[in-house]
Amino acid sequence: MINPIKTLALGAALLAGFTCTAQQKPADNSKKIDALIAKMTLEEKVGQMTQITLDVLCKGDNRYSSTHPLTLVDTEMKKAFGHYHIGSVLNVAGGKAITPQKWYELISGVQKSSLTNDTKKIPLLYGVDEIHGVTYTDGGTMFPQEIAQGAARNPKLTQQAAAITAYETRACDIPWTFGPVLDLGMDPRFPRQWESFGEDPYLCAVLGAAMVTGYEGNNMGAFDKVASCMKHFLGYHAATSGKDRTPSYISEDALREYHLPAFKAAIEAGSQTVMVNSGIINGVPVHANYDILTKLLKEELGFKGLVVTDWADIENLYKRDRIAISDKDAIMIAINAGIDMSMVPYQYEVFCDNLIALVKEGKVTEARIDDAVRRILKVKHALNLFDKPNTNPKDYPKFGSKEHEKASYDMAAEAITLLKNEGNVLPLKKNIKVLVTGPNANSMRTLNGGWTYSWQGDKTEEYAGKYNTILEAVQNEIGKTNVTYVPGVSYKEGGHYYDEFADKMDEAVSAAKNADVVLLCLGENSYTEKPGDMNDLYMSDLQTELAQKLAATGKTVILILNEGRPRLISKFEQQVKGVVQSYLPGNFGGDALADVLFGDVNPSGKLPYTYPRYPNATIGYIHKPSEEQKKAEGVYNYEADYNPQYPFAYGLSYTTFAYKDLKISKPAIKKGENVQVTVTVSNTGKVVGKEVIHLFTSDLYASSVTPDVKRLRRFEKLELKPGESKTVSFELSPKDLSYAGRDGKTILEAGDFEVAIDKLKAQFTLTE
Repeated sequence: MINPIKTLALGAALLAGFTCTAQQKPADNSKKIDALIAKMTLEEKVGQMTQITLDVLCKGDNRYSSTHPLTLVDTEMKKAFGHYHIGSVLNVAGGKAITPQKWYELISGVQKSSLTNDTKKIPLLYGVDEIHGVTYTDGGTMFPQEIAQGAARNPKLTQQAAAITAYETRACDIPWTFGPVLDLGMDPRFPRQWESFGEDPYLCAVLGAAMVTGYEGNNMGAFDKVASCMKHFLGYHAATSGKDRTPSYISEDALREYHLPAFKAAIEAGSQTVMVNSGIINGVPVHANYDILTKLLKEELGFKGLVVTDWADIENLYKRDRIAISDKDAIMIAINAGIDMSMVPYQYEVFCDNLIALVKEGKVTEARIDDAVRRILKVKHALNLFDKPNTNPKDYPKFGSKEHEKASYDMAAEAITLLKNEGNVLPLKKNIKVLVTGPNANSMRTLNGGWTYSWQGDKTEEYAGKYNTILEAVQNEIGKTNVTYVPGVSYKEGGHYYDEFADKMDEAVSAAKNADVVLLCLGENSYTEKPGDMNDLYMSDLQTELAQKLAATGKTVILILNEGRPRLISKFEQQVKGVVQSYLPGNFGGDALADVLFGDVNPSGKLPYTYPRYPNATIGYIHKPSEEQKKAEGVYNYEADYNPQYPFAYGLSYTTFAYKDLKISKPAIKKGENVQVTVTVSNTGKVVGKEVIHLFTSDLYASSVTPDVKRLRRFEKLELKPGESKTVSFELSPKDLSYAGRDGKTILEAGDFEVAIDKLKAQFTLTE
């Protein structure tokens, strides 16, 4: 296969027009909305608060599964829209991708039925999880997953990717995406870590705001913009067990200090919808938590938009969490807590009938119903659905274009992270013999991960055949005659994502003897949510065995990681010469990876998380001094303390960078003043390279809560030519020096602070 984008010049003008800008205020339609609400019946209001899955409206064996080809059923639509006045639909029926034209056929049909059967002519709001491109669309652009975007550290590229995704989403007649994911990816055991931007609150806040701006622009009612949906509010990834949708225990200060900043930034960027955490915090399901959904989100943060549940999470209050004694009780608790729209998604009659009854019984006030409906209608007006309820793919000529593909490639190229390069073995020469092996070597499914053409990503091979796997990209790079491929280990079809079998392992080891270099492609198969729960963070036994046997041949082994979370490699990492992390780089990840391996691209990615060394030592970079004990000389070796395989923000380059002249504007700064920090960075190597400058601060002593060892406060990515130097300036505000106390209130204390950039450090004092 050919590389469809390498002929396009790097740094294409596509970035122009995708700069971060503040949101303009949406048009004030409050009078129209209030007038409409005054005319609506209780039944019509409750219908607006109800979201159903498309399967309910299509042919199938039952309402839980429709079959291809998809066909809308008039009787089901008349019931849903005429009798129950349903206001929102989500998802793709049949569980796999369809074309933009088919999307238009389905959604325009649903929208027509909604407007025909509903006496108030309120347009339908359609939503889909478009988290790294048009998830359920054949022929669309798939970008690297958010974890890779966190590694790229380039807000402009993230905003650009979101803007392109918005364009292609609207081409499918879909106005609402359930993204960005703003959860803090702090636990490598968690099956959705790869859906986040990483483990740092500031990094998540910057990239989350950029993604919101890309989706919504200055006017989300424009033909090429969509409504974003922040998720999952709040603290979703902090599950104590590391398993999806299991309880969390989060203190008030930790909730605000670590988990809240990204959502606050996204709200300030203009995001108008939010999805709720499916889990439980301190014994209370978040869908039932008035303090989080109303007091914190709506009142304290001033969020005026729409709050939607996750999949079936109101009924889970009764059926799973047992905080309600019936479906009706669960509905009462959730709506009173602050839920505006229920992602039902199937038994909508139960939700609608019970909520209507609850209002008539006085257990839910009509004022609460009106508030919810007002928020929903506000979003529909902001999307211009009342004037233009549908968008036609014929009006989107750039759908799946080379321009859009180039943007996907650029993100993958900047995300790929060089973790080990012993003896400068990389980049490789192009006249060598290479063995490509491992279960991720020849798979488009593993390059993309979950939410790709289907929920679990298991249908990817049906749609992504025109793109290049790692194997195919390497063959394109150095010629097929120089490449030998033996799987060694393969993933089983069906079943769990982690089911594997030895696939010619001995043959792979034998083939290594005739190769100059072994490209060992290990990692994970695609997964997300509960199916991705795991019990062992180590790389799988079969993959570990393959790595150890190949290393024992004495050949140069380059480990290529293609995974959603950092699987432990300490059992064999010392035996390989190079380690390259590709994350989940999307459909052009194979091409970008080959370009990095053979020197066409200088890697510039930085780890968005801490890569742990041991399964019982998964401490992130944000930790307390007690978690970083020094070895007691001659007595103990504290192996379980902070000792990662690779630290947060780590990543090598094919050139070298030097830092000097770290300066702070004043040695003593008063509360209320900003702090100016400058540093000079030089490219001291022989090739052009991009470097991410990270500024960390440390509060040396605090009175209320023991301070973190250090925190990321600013970063900037810049490109330097050999011998070139640039002085980078950062400004810190008092907010950057404050922290959340035990009661959740912000504390700014006088005292000594330290600034660190690379290995340079400087101190200043904050005075009263």
